Amino acid sequence: MKPEVVSDSEMQSRTKAAKDQLDKHAYEIIQHHFHDSTGCPFWLGKKKELKFDPLKEVKCYADIQKFPLFEDEWLRGGPASRWVPKAYAGKPTYIFETGGTTGIPKSRVVIEDHWIDYENFSETLPDKYFPKGANWLMLGPSGPRRLRLAVEHLAQHRGGICFCIDLDPRWVVKLIKKGWMEHLEAYKEHCIDQALTILSAGHDVKCAFATPKLLQALCEALEKKGQTFKDTGITGIFSGGTEFTPQWTRFCIEEYFGGPTEQSGIYMTPTYGNTVMGLACSKPVTADDGYKISYYAPQPRAVAEVVDFDDPLKVVPYGDSGRVKLTTLTKELFIPGFLERDEGEREKPYAQYPWDGVSGVKPWRGIAAQTTVGVY
Repeated sequence: MKPEVVSDSEMQSRTKAAKDQLDKHAYEIIQHHFHDSTGCPFWLGKKKELKFDPLKEVKCYADIQKFPLFEDEWLRGGPASRWVPKAYAGKPTYIFETGGTTGIPKSRVVIEDHWIDYENFSETLPDKYFPKGANWLMLGPSGPRRLRLAVEHLAQHRGGICFCIDLDPRWVVKLIKKGWMEHLEAYKEHCIDQALTILSAGHDVKCAFATPKLLQALCEALEKKGQTFKDTGITGIFSGGTEFTPQWTRFCIEEYFGGPTEQSGIYMTPTYGNTVMGLACSKPVTADDGYKISYYAPQPRAVAEVVDFDDPLKVVPYGDSGRVKLTTLTKELFIPGFLERDEGEREKPYAQYPWDGVSGVKPWRGIAAQTTVGVY
């Protein structure tokens, strides 16, 4: 699929409309989270420590800069109920975790955000390759992960059934850190065996989520059986992870799929997401653009900025590298200025997503040497 192309004037119009929508949304979200009748205990308590009144002084997205950067540790430990807004009191609540390979994991309470995020994402998927009513394979982490339930909801939202595997990413990271590569291979084979069993059972799976490493392992396992990925019948793949590089994408498309979408009939869309932000889509990845992958956050519900490595309040020029800073703006969760463990290059707005994007995502250089990527 080719990226949409619009005139400069149309692009300016779309960019302005997106900015106006974000400013209006930011104001409404702040009013919600800092009003005594609807806010959560955490932010209502923090309001007393702030040097400004959010209800009176935040009138647009730029005013979010008045908040101090969000501290990673605020998401570790309990009680988790301090994050539940009063507006959602008594509603069934999920808890999703991230990290946790050492110490207490970060956690996020969720009521319906994962449903909303993935229903919005569903609108970006081409029905030709992700047929409505088709069944899905979830080849990714299970356990207390947002991803598992979110992909399952995506399948159900589109009218299908989701088939999942058991996968503990924390165990994968421990195996890597211990250097137990033989055990790592055995565990990977265990996960792929589960996927092959599902695919051989006549469930008519047409769509899949898979991390790049697991997708590659699945393709290699199929080759050993004298089959190709096309033999699975899967035509639509949504994938995500820091291993998603242009080099890997080119190899996957050309060697495993048998060529670009128009030739192979297989469509793959990279995504970038996490438990805090949700899901950032990519513009179509093409050979003409060197398989470059550019992600765009799901504005206005979340904003991704590429900021100076030394000054997180300063956005870098287009094309320059910086650290990824996320701001989450949903009625369930407000997270201002969360400095991610990733870096990338700032990208210009795109026709379908007329706001800033980020490309070349990789572990932030400040921790890259200590980062264990695991199944991603």
